Amino acid sequence: MSTTILVIGLMVFFAHFLSLQFRKTNIPDVLILMLVGIVIGPMLGITTPQDFGKIGSLIATIALVVILFEGGTSLNLDVLGKSLGTTGLLAMACFVLTAAIVASIGFYALGLTLLPATLLGVTLGNTSSAVVIPMVSALRLSEKPATVLVLESALTDVLSIVGVFALLQIQTQGGVEPGKLVGSVLAALIFAAAIGVLGGIGWLLVLGKVRDFPNTISSTLAYVFILYGLTEMLGFSGAIAALALGITLTNFEKFGLYRISNIDQNLVPLNEMDLAFYSEAVFLLKTYFFVYLGISIHFGNTLLADAAIAIVLMVYAMRLALTRFIFKDASYSLRDAAITSMMAPKGLAAAVLATLPLEYGVAGGEVIRDVTYMVVLVSITLTALLVMAYPNRFVQYFYARVLNKSLASETADS
Repeated sequence: MSTTILVIGLMVFFAHFLSLQFRKTNIPDVLILMLVGIVIGPMLGITTPQDFGKIGSLIATIALVVILFEGGTSLNLDVLGKSLGTTGLLAMACFVLTAAIVASIGFYALGLTLLPATLLGVTLGNTSSAVVIPMVSALRLSEKPATVLVLESALTDVLSIVGVFALLQIQTQGGVEPGKLVGSVLAALIFAAAIGVLGGIGWLLVLGKVRDFPNTISSTLAYVFILYGLTEMLGFSGAIAALALGITLTNFEKFGLYRISNIDQNLVPLNEMDLAFYSEAVFLLKTYFFVYLGISIHFGNTLLADAAIAIVLMVYAMRLALTRFIFKDASYSLRDAAITSMMAPKGLAAAVLATLPLEYGVAGGEVIRDVTYMVVLVSITLTALLVMAYPNRFVQYFYARVLNKSLASETADS
């Protein structure tokens, strides 16, 4: 027990060191944390996912909720409105094309039948909020592309979750109605967002009174968990509700609440201490989540590893071409467009969803799980390598040519 506690303490200090190195060297801390997990898990066998029991998956879910909420508090509603069109186009196009690429490789290279191959594609169609949001913050992107990437990661998570459960319904019940599928996606987004906004307004009305009690700095996070749980129980997306709640708490002036005479005009917003606390919570949860993810990776045969590498390379090439088309506006700098093209890592949602086909008895479920875990590792590694390489002038020149952007904008950003 004493050794475990010692390791936990050392891990926090190690993660702080990695964060500092990220700012200096562009080596993402999440990659090193995953490698630590791989070393103490699959390589040395010191620990396994089973050692964590239900706590492992619980930490993963809590990490996702807190990261999305904290990401929402950093978004500006004015910029959000200007970014919705770009976000929707990037999220939908990248999700559909990624799912198609992955499903094709699953069908033709891995020998999966149509349904399992499609399940694999939809599982990997998202980008990881747990990777993208901390990296966007550390890389200090411009506000508009940063907002696009945060929202894209949240939206594609929902698309993957709804899509996987719809396909599992086909597996268990023999069919699904397209109209109901589209309706469930829209309901998951719209109603969850509405719950988050209304929940945020309600919390603002009582936050001033809550502060009168001692030790209440964590009360907002407790409220986030409550709202997430209730939203999920209603059948909507708790992740989107958490994101919308964060946006509401820092943009409440835009909702015109001061015009409503019956509402208390002395609303108490989040202060700097609150935001610093949420940032520290994200840091701690991110540290243990990515170590746990590294421990959970299954290293299978070389065919699965080769398929994972092929999937990642094709998806990133597709995203690069897609970014050139979507970010052609001169308001996006070369660096903004280049970093956006790199941000297609897979993570929490994919890892969790990958375990479901095996539980539902889908043929090829084990292949889906193992390939997904490998893609998570390879995609985060490639994102890390691209971010590290970008300051090189030859790399910048390559992106300038491919994205049809001027190197002058990169000089101006620098």
